[in-house]
Amino acid sequence: MAAYKSWVDRRGSYEKYIGAVIRAFELNIKGKSRNAVLRIAKAVIKDQQNRTYHYTRSLVKDLRRKSYYILAISNSPREIVGPFCIKLGFDKVYARMYEVGKDGRFTGKGLHEDLISDKARILKRAVEKAHLNLKGSVGVGDTESDIAFLKMVENPSSFNPNLKLYQYAKRVGWKMVVERKDVVYSIEKR
Repeated sequence: MAAYKSWVDRRGSYEKYIGAVIRAFELNIKGKSRNAVLRIAKAVIKDQQNRTYHYTRSLVKDLRRKSYYILAISNSPREIVGPFCIKLGFDKVYARMYEVGKDGRFTGKGLHEDLISDKARILKRAVEKAHLNLKGSVGVGDTESDIAFLKMVENPSSFNPNLKLYQYAKRVGWKMVVERKDVVYSIEKR
């Protein structure tokens, strides 16, 4: 995939790469059995479950220990990211959804696309539905699409941010965390 090569060669943006991944998924999911996709997702999760960042794995574990309600909001497909996040310890996952026909196969049509693109709206909805509050809340984002929901939490941080989120977080003084190779380091709030 050209977008992937461009991104790993540090010539293209992560957003273009992810956009291409989403488009490829949407083109190829049509007509596929949801049960087959779930089976494949389960196998991939089993194989890849430990390939998470140390920082985020530790953060989820710490927040669980402190009895936080842990919410994931992702633009990844629900059938894939949902089981993965639940296995990691999240309480609730909001993710990209695709229509499944009466035959149990994906139609190729995305559902609630306007909602999944607005993470602040999802956070507000989750807070209302689960009767939560944002006192002491922690938010972690990695791209500029996360800025709106990060503004809502008490303790926003950017983790391995893209350039636009990095610039914004630096300007407003949010914590930034970077994990590369075997080191995790943070740039604390000003």
